[in-house]
This record gives sequence, structure tokens and C-alpha cells, in this order.
Amino acid sequence: MKLPQNSEELLSNLEYLINQTYEVEKEFKELKNILNGVIEFLPQAIWVIDKENNIIAQNSKAKNLPEILNTKESEIELNNQFYLVQKSNLEDKIIISATNITEQKRNQRLISMGQMAAHLAHEIRNPIGSVSILLSVLSKKCNANNIIMEIKQAIFRVERIIKTTLLFSKGVIIKPKTFYISELEKELKNVIKYYSYSKNIEFIFFMPDIEINADFELFLLVLQNLIFNAIDAIEENSEDEGLIEIIYEKNEDNHLFHIYDSGIPFENKNILFDAFKTTKTKGNGLGLALSLQIIQAHNGNITLSENKKGFDIQIPCNI
Repeated sequence: MKLPQNSEELLSNLEYLINQTYEVEKEFKELKNILNGVIEFLPQAIWVIDKENNIIAQNSKAKNLPEILNTKESEIELNNQFYLVQKSNLEDKIIISATNITEQKRNQRLISMGQMAAHLAHEIRNPIGSVSILLSVLSKKCNANNIIMEIKQAIFRVERIIKTTLLFSKGVIIKPKTFYISELEKELKNVIKYYSYSKNIEFIFFMPDIEINADFELFLLVLQNLIFNAIDAIEENSEDEGLIEIIYEKNEDNHLFHIYDSGIPFENKNILFDAFKTTKTKGNGLGLALSLQIIQAHNGNITLSENKKGFDIQIPCNI
């Protein structure tokens, strides 16, 4: 049976309308996928809430932080992480974002602590200098060598803490020069005399007459920090004896220093290089943090050794 002409036209228009509906639906799905992709790509946790308070869109970061939806605070702490919570209205929808600001909070605290520590270090430096001068005078007038040596060791420790604190607060600027690695060994053996310890510790140095281009004073400070940490670890050990090794080697591109010790294992490897955090009974928690800064300023790195208990230092031959 043949349909009237107007019926054929109606069917044709209906078919066109259905096809257009499919096209619109297809475009809508593509746009929705793009929107979900954009939301997932964002570094913040994102929620989109409708007027009935239902979640109509969220990314994977948001799914892990459901507690944030119930807060009215602009900042919230969850599982030792800090988040900045922001809300905005878009027609009848509410968009909520949560940005992790833990690192910013940590940096703010470090700046404040560094400023306070630097101020204290300046205040302590002058009287310590006076004590050192008076001690030199005293050593010429009496024979109490053991007592004087103990006082010198205590002053040396305070001066080292002051130097570390001021360097950390000011920031590290290196002044490279060429010197022999054996010169570091000579200085280290001399400075160890001023560090107090009670155990019988054997020091093994393999630091040959090979030239290196680095900041001598700052690199020496790094090795001092690692050796003194090793001494403290041995002091806390149950053994009466201990061993500390510094072994140098070189490959095609880098100078490599390995510092090993027989002391107690690292208690928390995750905070070793965090400033003002320490598990030791001595020190202020800046030694390793400053050492890492110094080595990174040389375009190098410090890592935990995979072979023995200790550290591996790597700096490029050409800085």
C-alpha cells in the first residue's frame, strides 16, 4: 500500500529527528567523557553536587576523601595531610575542591623554625667565642689537660651545631675549587679528635690522591656529619667496638663516596633527610638535611646504601 506523500515526508522527518537524537546523545557522551577526564586530570579532589545534595561527578582523589564533604572548615587535617577546601556555586550545582597543602604547611613551619634557630645560633655564637678564648688562656696556665680537652670537645659540638643551623637558614651557595681527595682524609682524621666517644672505633679511609672539583669546606662538612652520625650510632650499639669506613671510587662520569658503619640500624628511613626531625639523642636534626642540600648544590645526590648500613654520595666529575 502506498503512503500518502505527506506521510512519507513525515516518516522521513521522523527518521531524521531520530538520527539527530542519536548524534546529540553521542556528542553528549563524548563531552561527558571529556569532562570526567578533565576532572580526573586535576590535582585537586573535585566533587559536583546537585541541589538534592547528590554527587553527580567526582574524581578518584575525591572518592578517597569522603570526610571532606561533611566539613564546614576551609582547612582540614586528615591522616597527617592538610587540605584547603573551597566551594563555588554554578547555577543549581555546587563544586567542591580540596587541595593538598601539606608541603606548603611544612615549608611554612620550616621557615619559622629556621628563622628562630638562626636567631638562637647568632645569640650563642658570641659567648661560645669568648669561652674558647678563655679556654686557650687557661690551658697555658694549668695542667688540667683532660678537663680542657673535654671542654674543647663540647665547644666543638656547639660550634658545629651553630654552623649547620646558620648554613641551613641562609641557603647553600657552593664555591668549587680543585683539590685532592686525600686532603679530606687528613682534615677528617684531625677533626675526629675533637668529637667525644667512648667505644673503640676503627676508622678505615680509602681516599687516594685524586683531584676533585668541589667546595672543599662544605664537602668536608658533609663527610663530618656522616662520620659523626656513624659514631653516635656505634655509641648506641651494645658492642664495645665499632667500624667506620669511607671508600672512594670513580666511574666515567661521577665521584662516588661510600660511608659505612657498624652502628645501630636506621630507626626511620623515611625522615632521615627531613629538617628538625631526628631519632638521635644528640644533634638538632639538621645534619643530614644540610648535607643533602650541599650535595644537591653540587648536582649530586645522597642515597642509602643497598650493600651495607650507610650512605652513598655521588657528584659529577664536571660540576
